[in-house]
Amino acid sequence: MRDYNLEKRRYVIGGVAIVIVVIYIIRLFTLQITSDDYRKSADSNAFLKKVEFPSRGIITDRKGRLLVYNQPAYDIMVVMNEQKDRLDTMELCRTLNITKDFFIKRMAEIKDRNKNPGYSRFTQQLFMSQLTDKEFSAFQEKLFRFPGFYIQRRTVRQYKYSNAAHVLGDVAEVSQSDIEDDDYYQPGDYIGKLGIERSYEKELRGQKGIQLLLRDAHGRIKGHYQNGKYDTKPQPGKDLQLSIDIELQALGERLMEGKLGAIVAIEPSTGEILCMVSSPTYDPHTMIGKMRGKAQKALGEDPAHPLLNRSIMGQYPPGSTFKTGQAAMLLSEGIVTPQTMYPCHRGFSFQGLHLGCHGHGSPINLVPSLSTSCNGYYCWGLYYMLSNKAKYGSLDNAMNTWRDYMVSMGFGYKLGVDLPGEKRGLIPNAEFYNNAFGDWGPLSVISISIGQGEVNLTPLQIANLGATIANRGFFYTPHVVRRIKGGQLDKKYKERHYTKATKEAYEYVVQGMRSSVLGGTCHHANTSMYALCGKTGTAQNRGRDHSVFMGFAPMESPKIAVAVYVENGGFGATFGVPIGALIIEQYINGKLSDGSKARANSLQSQHLSYGFKKETPASEKPKTDAAKKDSVKTAKTKK
Repeated sequence: MRDYNLEKRRYVIGGVAIVIVVIYIIRLFTLQITSDDYRKSADSNAFLKKVEFPSRGIITDRKGRLLVYNQPAYDIMVVMNEQKDRLDTMELCRTLNITKDFFIKRMAEIKDRNKNPGYSRFTQQLFMSQLTDKEFSAFQEKLFRFPGFYIQRRTVRQYKYSNAAHVLGDVAEVSQSDIEDDDYYQPGDYIGKLGIERSYEKELRGQKGIQLLLRDAHGRIKGHYQNGKYDTKPQPGKDLQLSIDIELQALGERLMEGKLGAIVAIEPSTGEILCMVSSPTYDPHTMIGKMRGKAQKALGEDPAHPLLNRSIMGQYPPGSTFKTGQAAMLLSEGIVTPQTMYPCHRGFSFQGLHLGCHGHGSPINLVPSLSTSCNGYYCWGLYYMLSNKAKYGSLDNAMNTWRDYMVSMGFGYKLGVDLPGEKRGLIPNAEFYNNAFGDWGPLSVISISIGQGEVNLTPLQIANLGATIANRGFFYTPHVVRRIKGGQLDKKYKERHYTKATKEAYEYVVQGMRSSVLGGTCHHANTSMYALCGKTGTAQNRGRDHSVFMGFAPMESPKIAVAVYVENGGFGATFGVPIGALIIEQYINGKLSDGSKARANSLQSQHLSYGFKKETPASEKPKTDAAKKDSVKTAKTKK
């Protein structure tokens, strides 16, 4: 008689044995084929893959003066897989002048894959960065006592001058998003964060090198694998020459002390930016090394917003500087001729609407309208344009024609400067007003004719307006990098952009701006040294008006166009004109006269009181809902 219980037991035991064998096979396959943990462990025991970091490209100004260079720094790296029980933690902490709590916390952070997603126990991880020479020497003497720890030689940025912080930018440790965006970077690497350092990061950073080193059974380095056959040398970053004149930049920053605003100067014949001042500014030396985080936090909490580059991020009403573009447009469209006369009885008055103006002769034609900065002339000009159904067919078509002229002059969209963070400003179109007002007419929008209302420009765009007039109708995309050693600038910086206005129209605008300097609102800028052309602006504001100036010189063969914007500075002639005149003199003559030096000292000492509160400054005020809608719609329709 068969024992069925014994037979069942045999099947059970056989099945268990088969399952165990299958599990072992799967595990062996995982360890030997799909997992590289053991290979990595073996490799890390036999080899040390040492990264050699390239020197970052240096930066000079247009005259070859050194602005940014490199100096040695040292990072401490750790390979967790090489940690030994015999590590003297207390001695390590004493040598590095850190606490045991810091050591424990830092090691935990390195192993935390949420904070350090690229963590591997077989590769070098950053433990501490940017040791000084003294700290490095003390650690190097005892390095043999700390298994798993290594020294990585790096370089950090250093600055020759305390100027141009917004242009130059800075370098700091990569974020996780930087690593995800570009596989060139590993945790602990450095990247340009702001300014030129950011926008030309790929040119400046160079290419890393690799050394493959052999180790013995005790982890000691025995030399290069196959005599360095597989080593690669680091390739240094490309040097940049900026178009900035550092002496002009320093003067601009000095003149803007104690004031909010910006100065931008452009070489009209190339589009090269000669100086770009944003005030308040900060010393780039404060953004170096271990103290960068604290410095950035303090600057970020400053109610004056010194980290904001007002030159390209500030969006302001351009005031009467805008009338120059209006004059070119009105002439080109045939709405006016140079002889057309309009009345101005201390302003524009029509159908119960009054928009004020200062006293001057009336009626007035085009050239003196620019010289005296007449509001009435440009209000009448826009009114007759928007009311001309015979020419345009409808109010919407007339409004969009106006908008097209303004866009062709570089307004309403980013110019494309080679710096991060540029804002577009705002030029309204018919759709904007249809959404904002519903039922509207020429009188509803009349203030845009004098650079008020919904119009907003950046100081860069105002300076570019000056360069366009200086060129009689075209401009180059403004840029701050003049030359890349071993590379080429983007071809877009060599292309001319022509506006819709005619060259003949711009010749009359130049006459008006010259007349303004000879005996109009810019007469304080007049000099016998060269023929200067200028236009003031007094931009209305909730508080005190903004002081604005835009000009260029010499009138023929212009070398420099400049825009000055002083928040709450009052009349354009109060701060804008004298600051702009000094910038032009410094650049054309290479120095200031004794009298101009005295004026510069006086302007430097005049600090404006802003009574800062925790509120958004004028340059950062958000757009209206209607403006936001228009921004989206115009962006969709742009070709």
